[in-house]
Amino acid sequence: MANTETALKEALTSIEGATGVALVDYTSGMALGTMGGSKSFDLNVAAAGNTDVIRAKMRTMEMLGLKGEIEDILITLSDQYHLIRLLRTRGGNGLFLYLVLDSSRANLAMARHQLKKIEAELEV
Repeated sequence: MANTETALKEALTSIEGATGVALVDYTSGMALGTMGGSKSFDLNVAAAGNTDVIRAKMRTMEMLGLKGEIEDILITLSDQYHLIRLLRTRGGNGLFLYLVLDSSRANLAMARHQLKKIEAELEV
């Protein structure tokens, strides 16, 4: 089992094209840990903003009567992918992993696969 710092480091180093990663509590919008990012890309601000994305999707699913669970949410920008993976592992309720990828270097299918593996090993 990996702790938060180990999991974030693994995501940043093992996922091709990863430029930032965070573990976020979507009940509060606070990042519990971040790694990467830059002066022009504040992962704490992104974490808080993506909390709103998750809440909006959950409200929409509820209004539609959808019973499934969100695995991940993908946002594609002209030069980046933003991947949000809700944690379903023990102790992960209310948390998500947020991964920022450089779309010119990333393999999205492999990134999703690696993030799922990191989630399975993460102990919160």
